[in-house]
Formats: sequence, C-alpha cells, structure tokens
Amino acid sequence: MVTRFLSGAGQVFVRSGGRLTYSGRAAYVPVMVDRAWVGLLAGCCAALLAAGTIGCGNDDDSGSRRLRILVTNDDGVAAEGIDAVVEALVADPDNDVVVSAPDGNRSGSGDMMGPSQRCGDLAVTSSSTKSGYPATAINGCPADAVIYALDALYPAGELPDVVIAGINQGQNVSLLIAGSISGTVGAARTAARAGVPALASSQGAPQPGAEFDYPAGAAAVMSWLEEHREALMAGVVSHSSVDNLNIPSCSSGAIRGTVVVPLAPETDGALSAQNCESSLIEPRDDVEALNNGFITLTAIPLA
Repeated sequence: MVTRFLSGAGQVFVRSGGRLTYSGRAAYVPVMVDRAWVGLLAGCCAALLAAGTIGCGNDDDSGSRRLRILVTNDDGVAAEGIDAVVEALVADPDNDVVVSAPDGNRSGSGDMMGPSQRCGDLAVTSSSTKSGYPATAINGCPADAVIYALDALYPAGELPDVVIAGINQGQNVSLLIAGSISGTVGAARTAARAGVPALASSQGAPQPGAEFDYPAGAAAVMSWLEEHREALMAGVVSHSSVDNLNIPSCSSGAIRGTVVVPLAPETDGALSAQNCESSLIEPRDDVEALNNGFITLTAIPLA
C-alpha cells in the first residue's frame, strides 16, 4: 500500500510498506486553527512573559542562540571524514549540529538530484555517524540530502546559518573536479542556491601507505568557522559563491599555511599526494598550492 501525506511544515512524503520517501515540498498546506485555543495560548504566553518566566513569539535571541550548522558529504553518512568534522563541531557547545547525508558513497555526483538510478529513490532513514552522532540518511545524492534537510529538518524561518560539506576523502581541486564533478562541492552549491552560506571541505590524498589526516582537516574547518562565526550569526555572509577548502595530508613535514588561490584550469597533478617539505612559495593555483603543502581556499561560483 502506498500512502502520500503532508507534514505540518508542508513536506510531501510517500510511505510504501515500511519505507518513507521524501518527494518535495507542497505548494500549499491548508491549516485549520481553533481561535479559542489561539486566544488561550496567547494569554498564557503573555502572563508567563510578564512574570519573566519565558520569552514568546519571535523575540530576537541571536545574542545567546547557538550557531545552526548542517553537515553533509558525498562519501556517505558512515564515512570517516564526516565523522571527524561532526565530532569537532559538537565538542563546541555553541554549535547546534544537524547531519543529513547520503546513505552510501555518492562521490562524483556533482549537484545531481534524484530520484534517479545514479542517486537513488530518496528513501529516508534514521542513522548515525561512525562515532554515533544521530543523523538522517537519504538514498540520494548529496544535493538531495541538503534539500531534504532544509525542507524537513528545520522549522520554517530557522534555516541553518551555514552548511558544511565534507570532510571529503580526497582533494577537490581544479576547475573540472571542483567545478563540475565533486559531490562535496555540489552539496555546498545546492545550499548556497537555497540562500544558505556553505563550505566544501576535502582532505588531500596521502602518500601510499599513509593515512588521511582528518584531524588536520577538522582543525582547518573549525578555524574557518571561527573566522566567520560572527558574520554567519548575523546573516551577512555572501552565498553568491561557496568556499572550497582543501587540506594536505602530510606524511612528513607540516602544513605550510593557508593560501587563497584560483582553481587550476587543468587537472594535471590534481590527484597527487602532497609534499609538505616543499620550499615553493607563491603557488599559482589550488593544485600547485595543495601539492606543495598549503591549505587552499578558493571561492567557487554557483553556475
């Protein structure tokens, strides 16, 4: 039996057997309101407010509220990279973290959306990250996970202050890879198109036999977040582009700093391991900078 129904916030869901599938937001949801109850609730709220017990309505609490952060990725909800960044984010009590990600690997899906053979049927399930943080998993692409979260996981008028995509397993550099192929960047772009500032974060591939340095990636994301926290809380960060952050995995040496660089026009060297003992200065683009041990920061347009 297939049942189609609306949530109170206007999301459209389809239940077939035991599977719940998200299928978009309704254009209009009729709501019946009992005026007597509205009056009673308003009177109670006013009395409590006068007594200093609570705040009511749309009081501006931006000075004390937590930063609302939506985290997604393209490697899947159980991947190590998203786990690393979520654990770093939730360690800060000033962050309110929601996780919505594909239920499996959707690398290279760009900003594709389902339902489709490539993305999935958009079935939604409760899940968790590798360390056990609660998450929503969607049988869809990263863009689907973002759209679902913005529509179904946040109350109307309380969208996230920022979307963080990643940390991806492997770098996303160069015009072709970061600009078209990356599902991590695609998720960030999808958020920005919906009016939410976004960061795409990726961990560079290490030398053979070495491990991805996700702690370094998480530290770089947290540094970016703290630099932008005040502006994000104030809602003044631009969403006309997304920031693309790539972090080296140094098998020897150490990360050499952060540079703001353009996307490389070609993919030569875009999948190479990083040399953190390099002495190169003033790299030309994101590929050269990452391969020579720098964290790269690049603004990527939405088109």
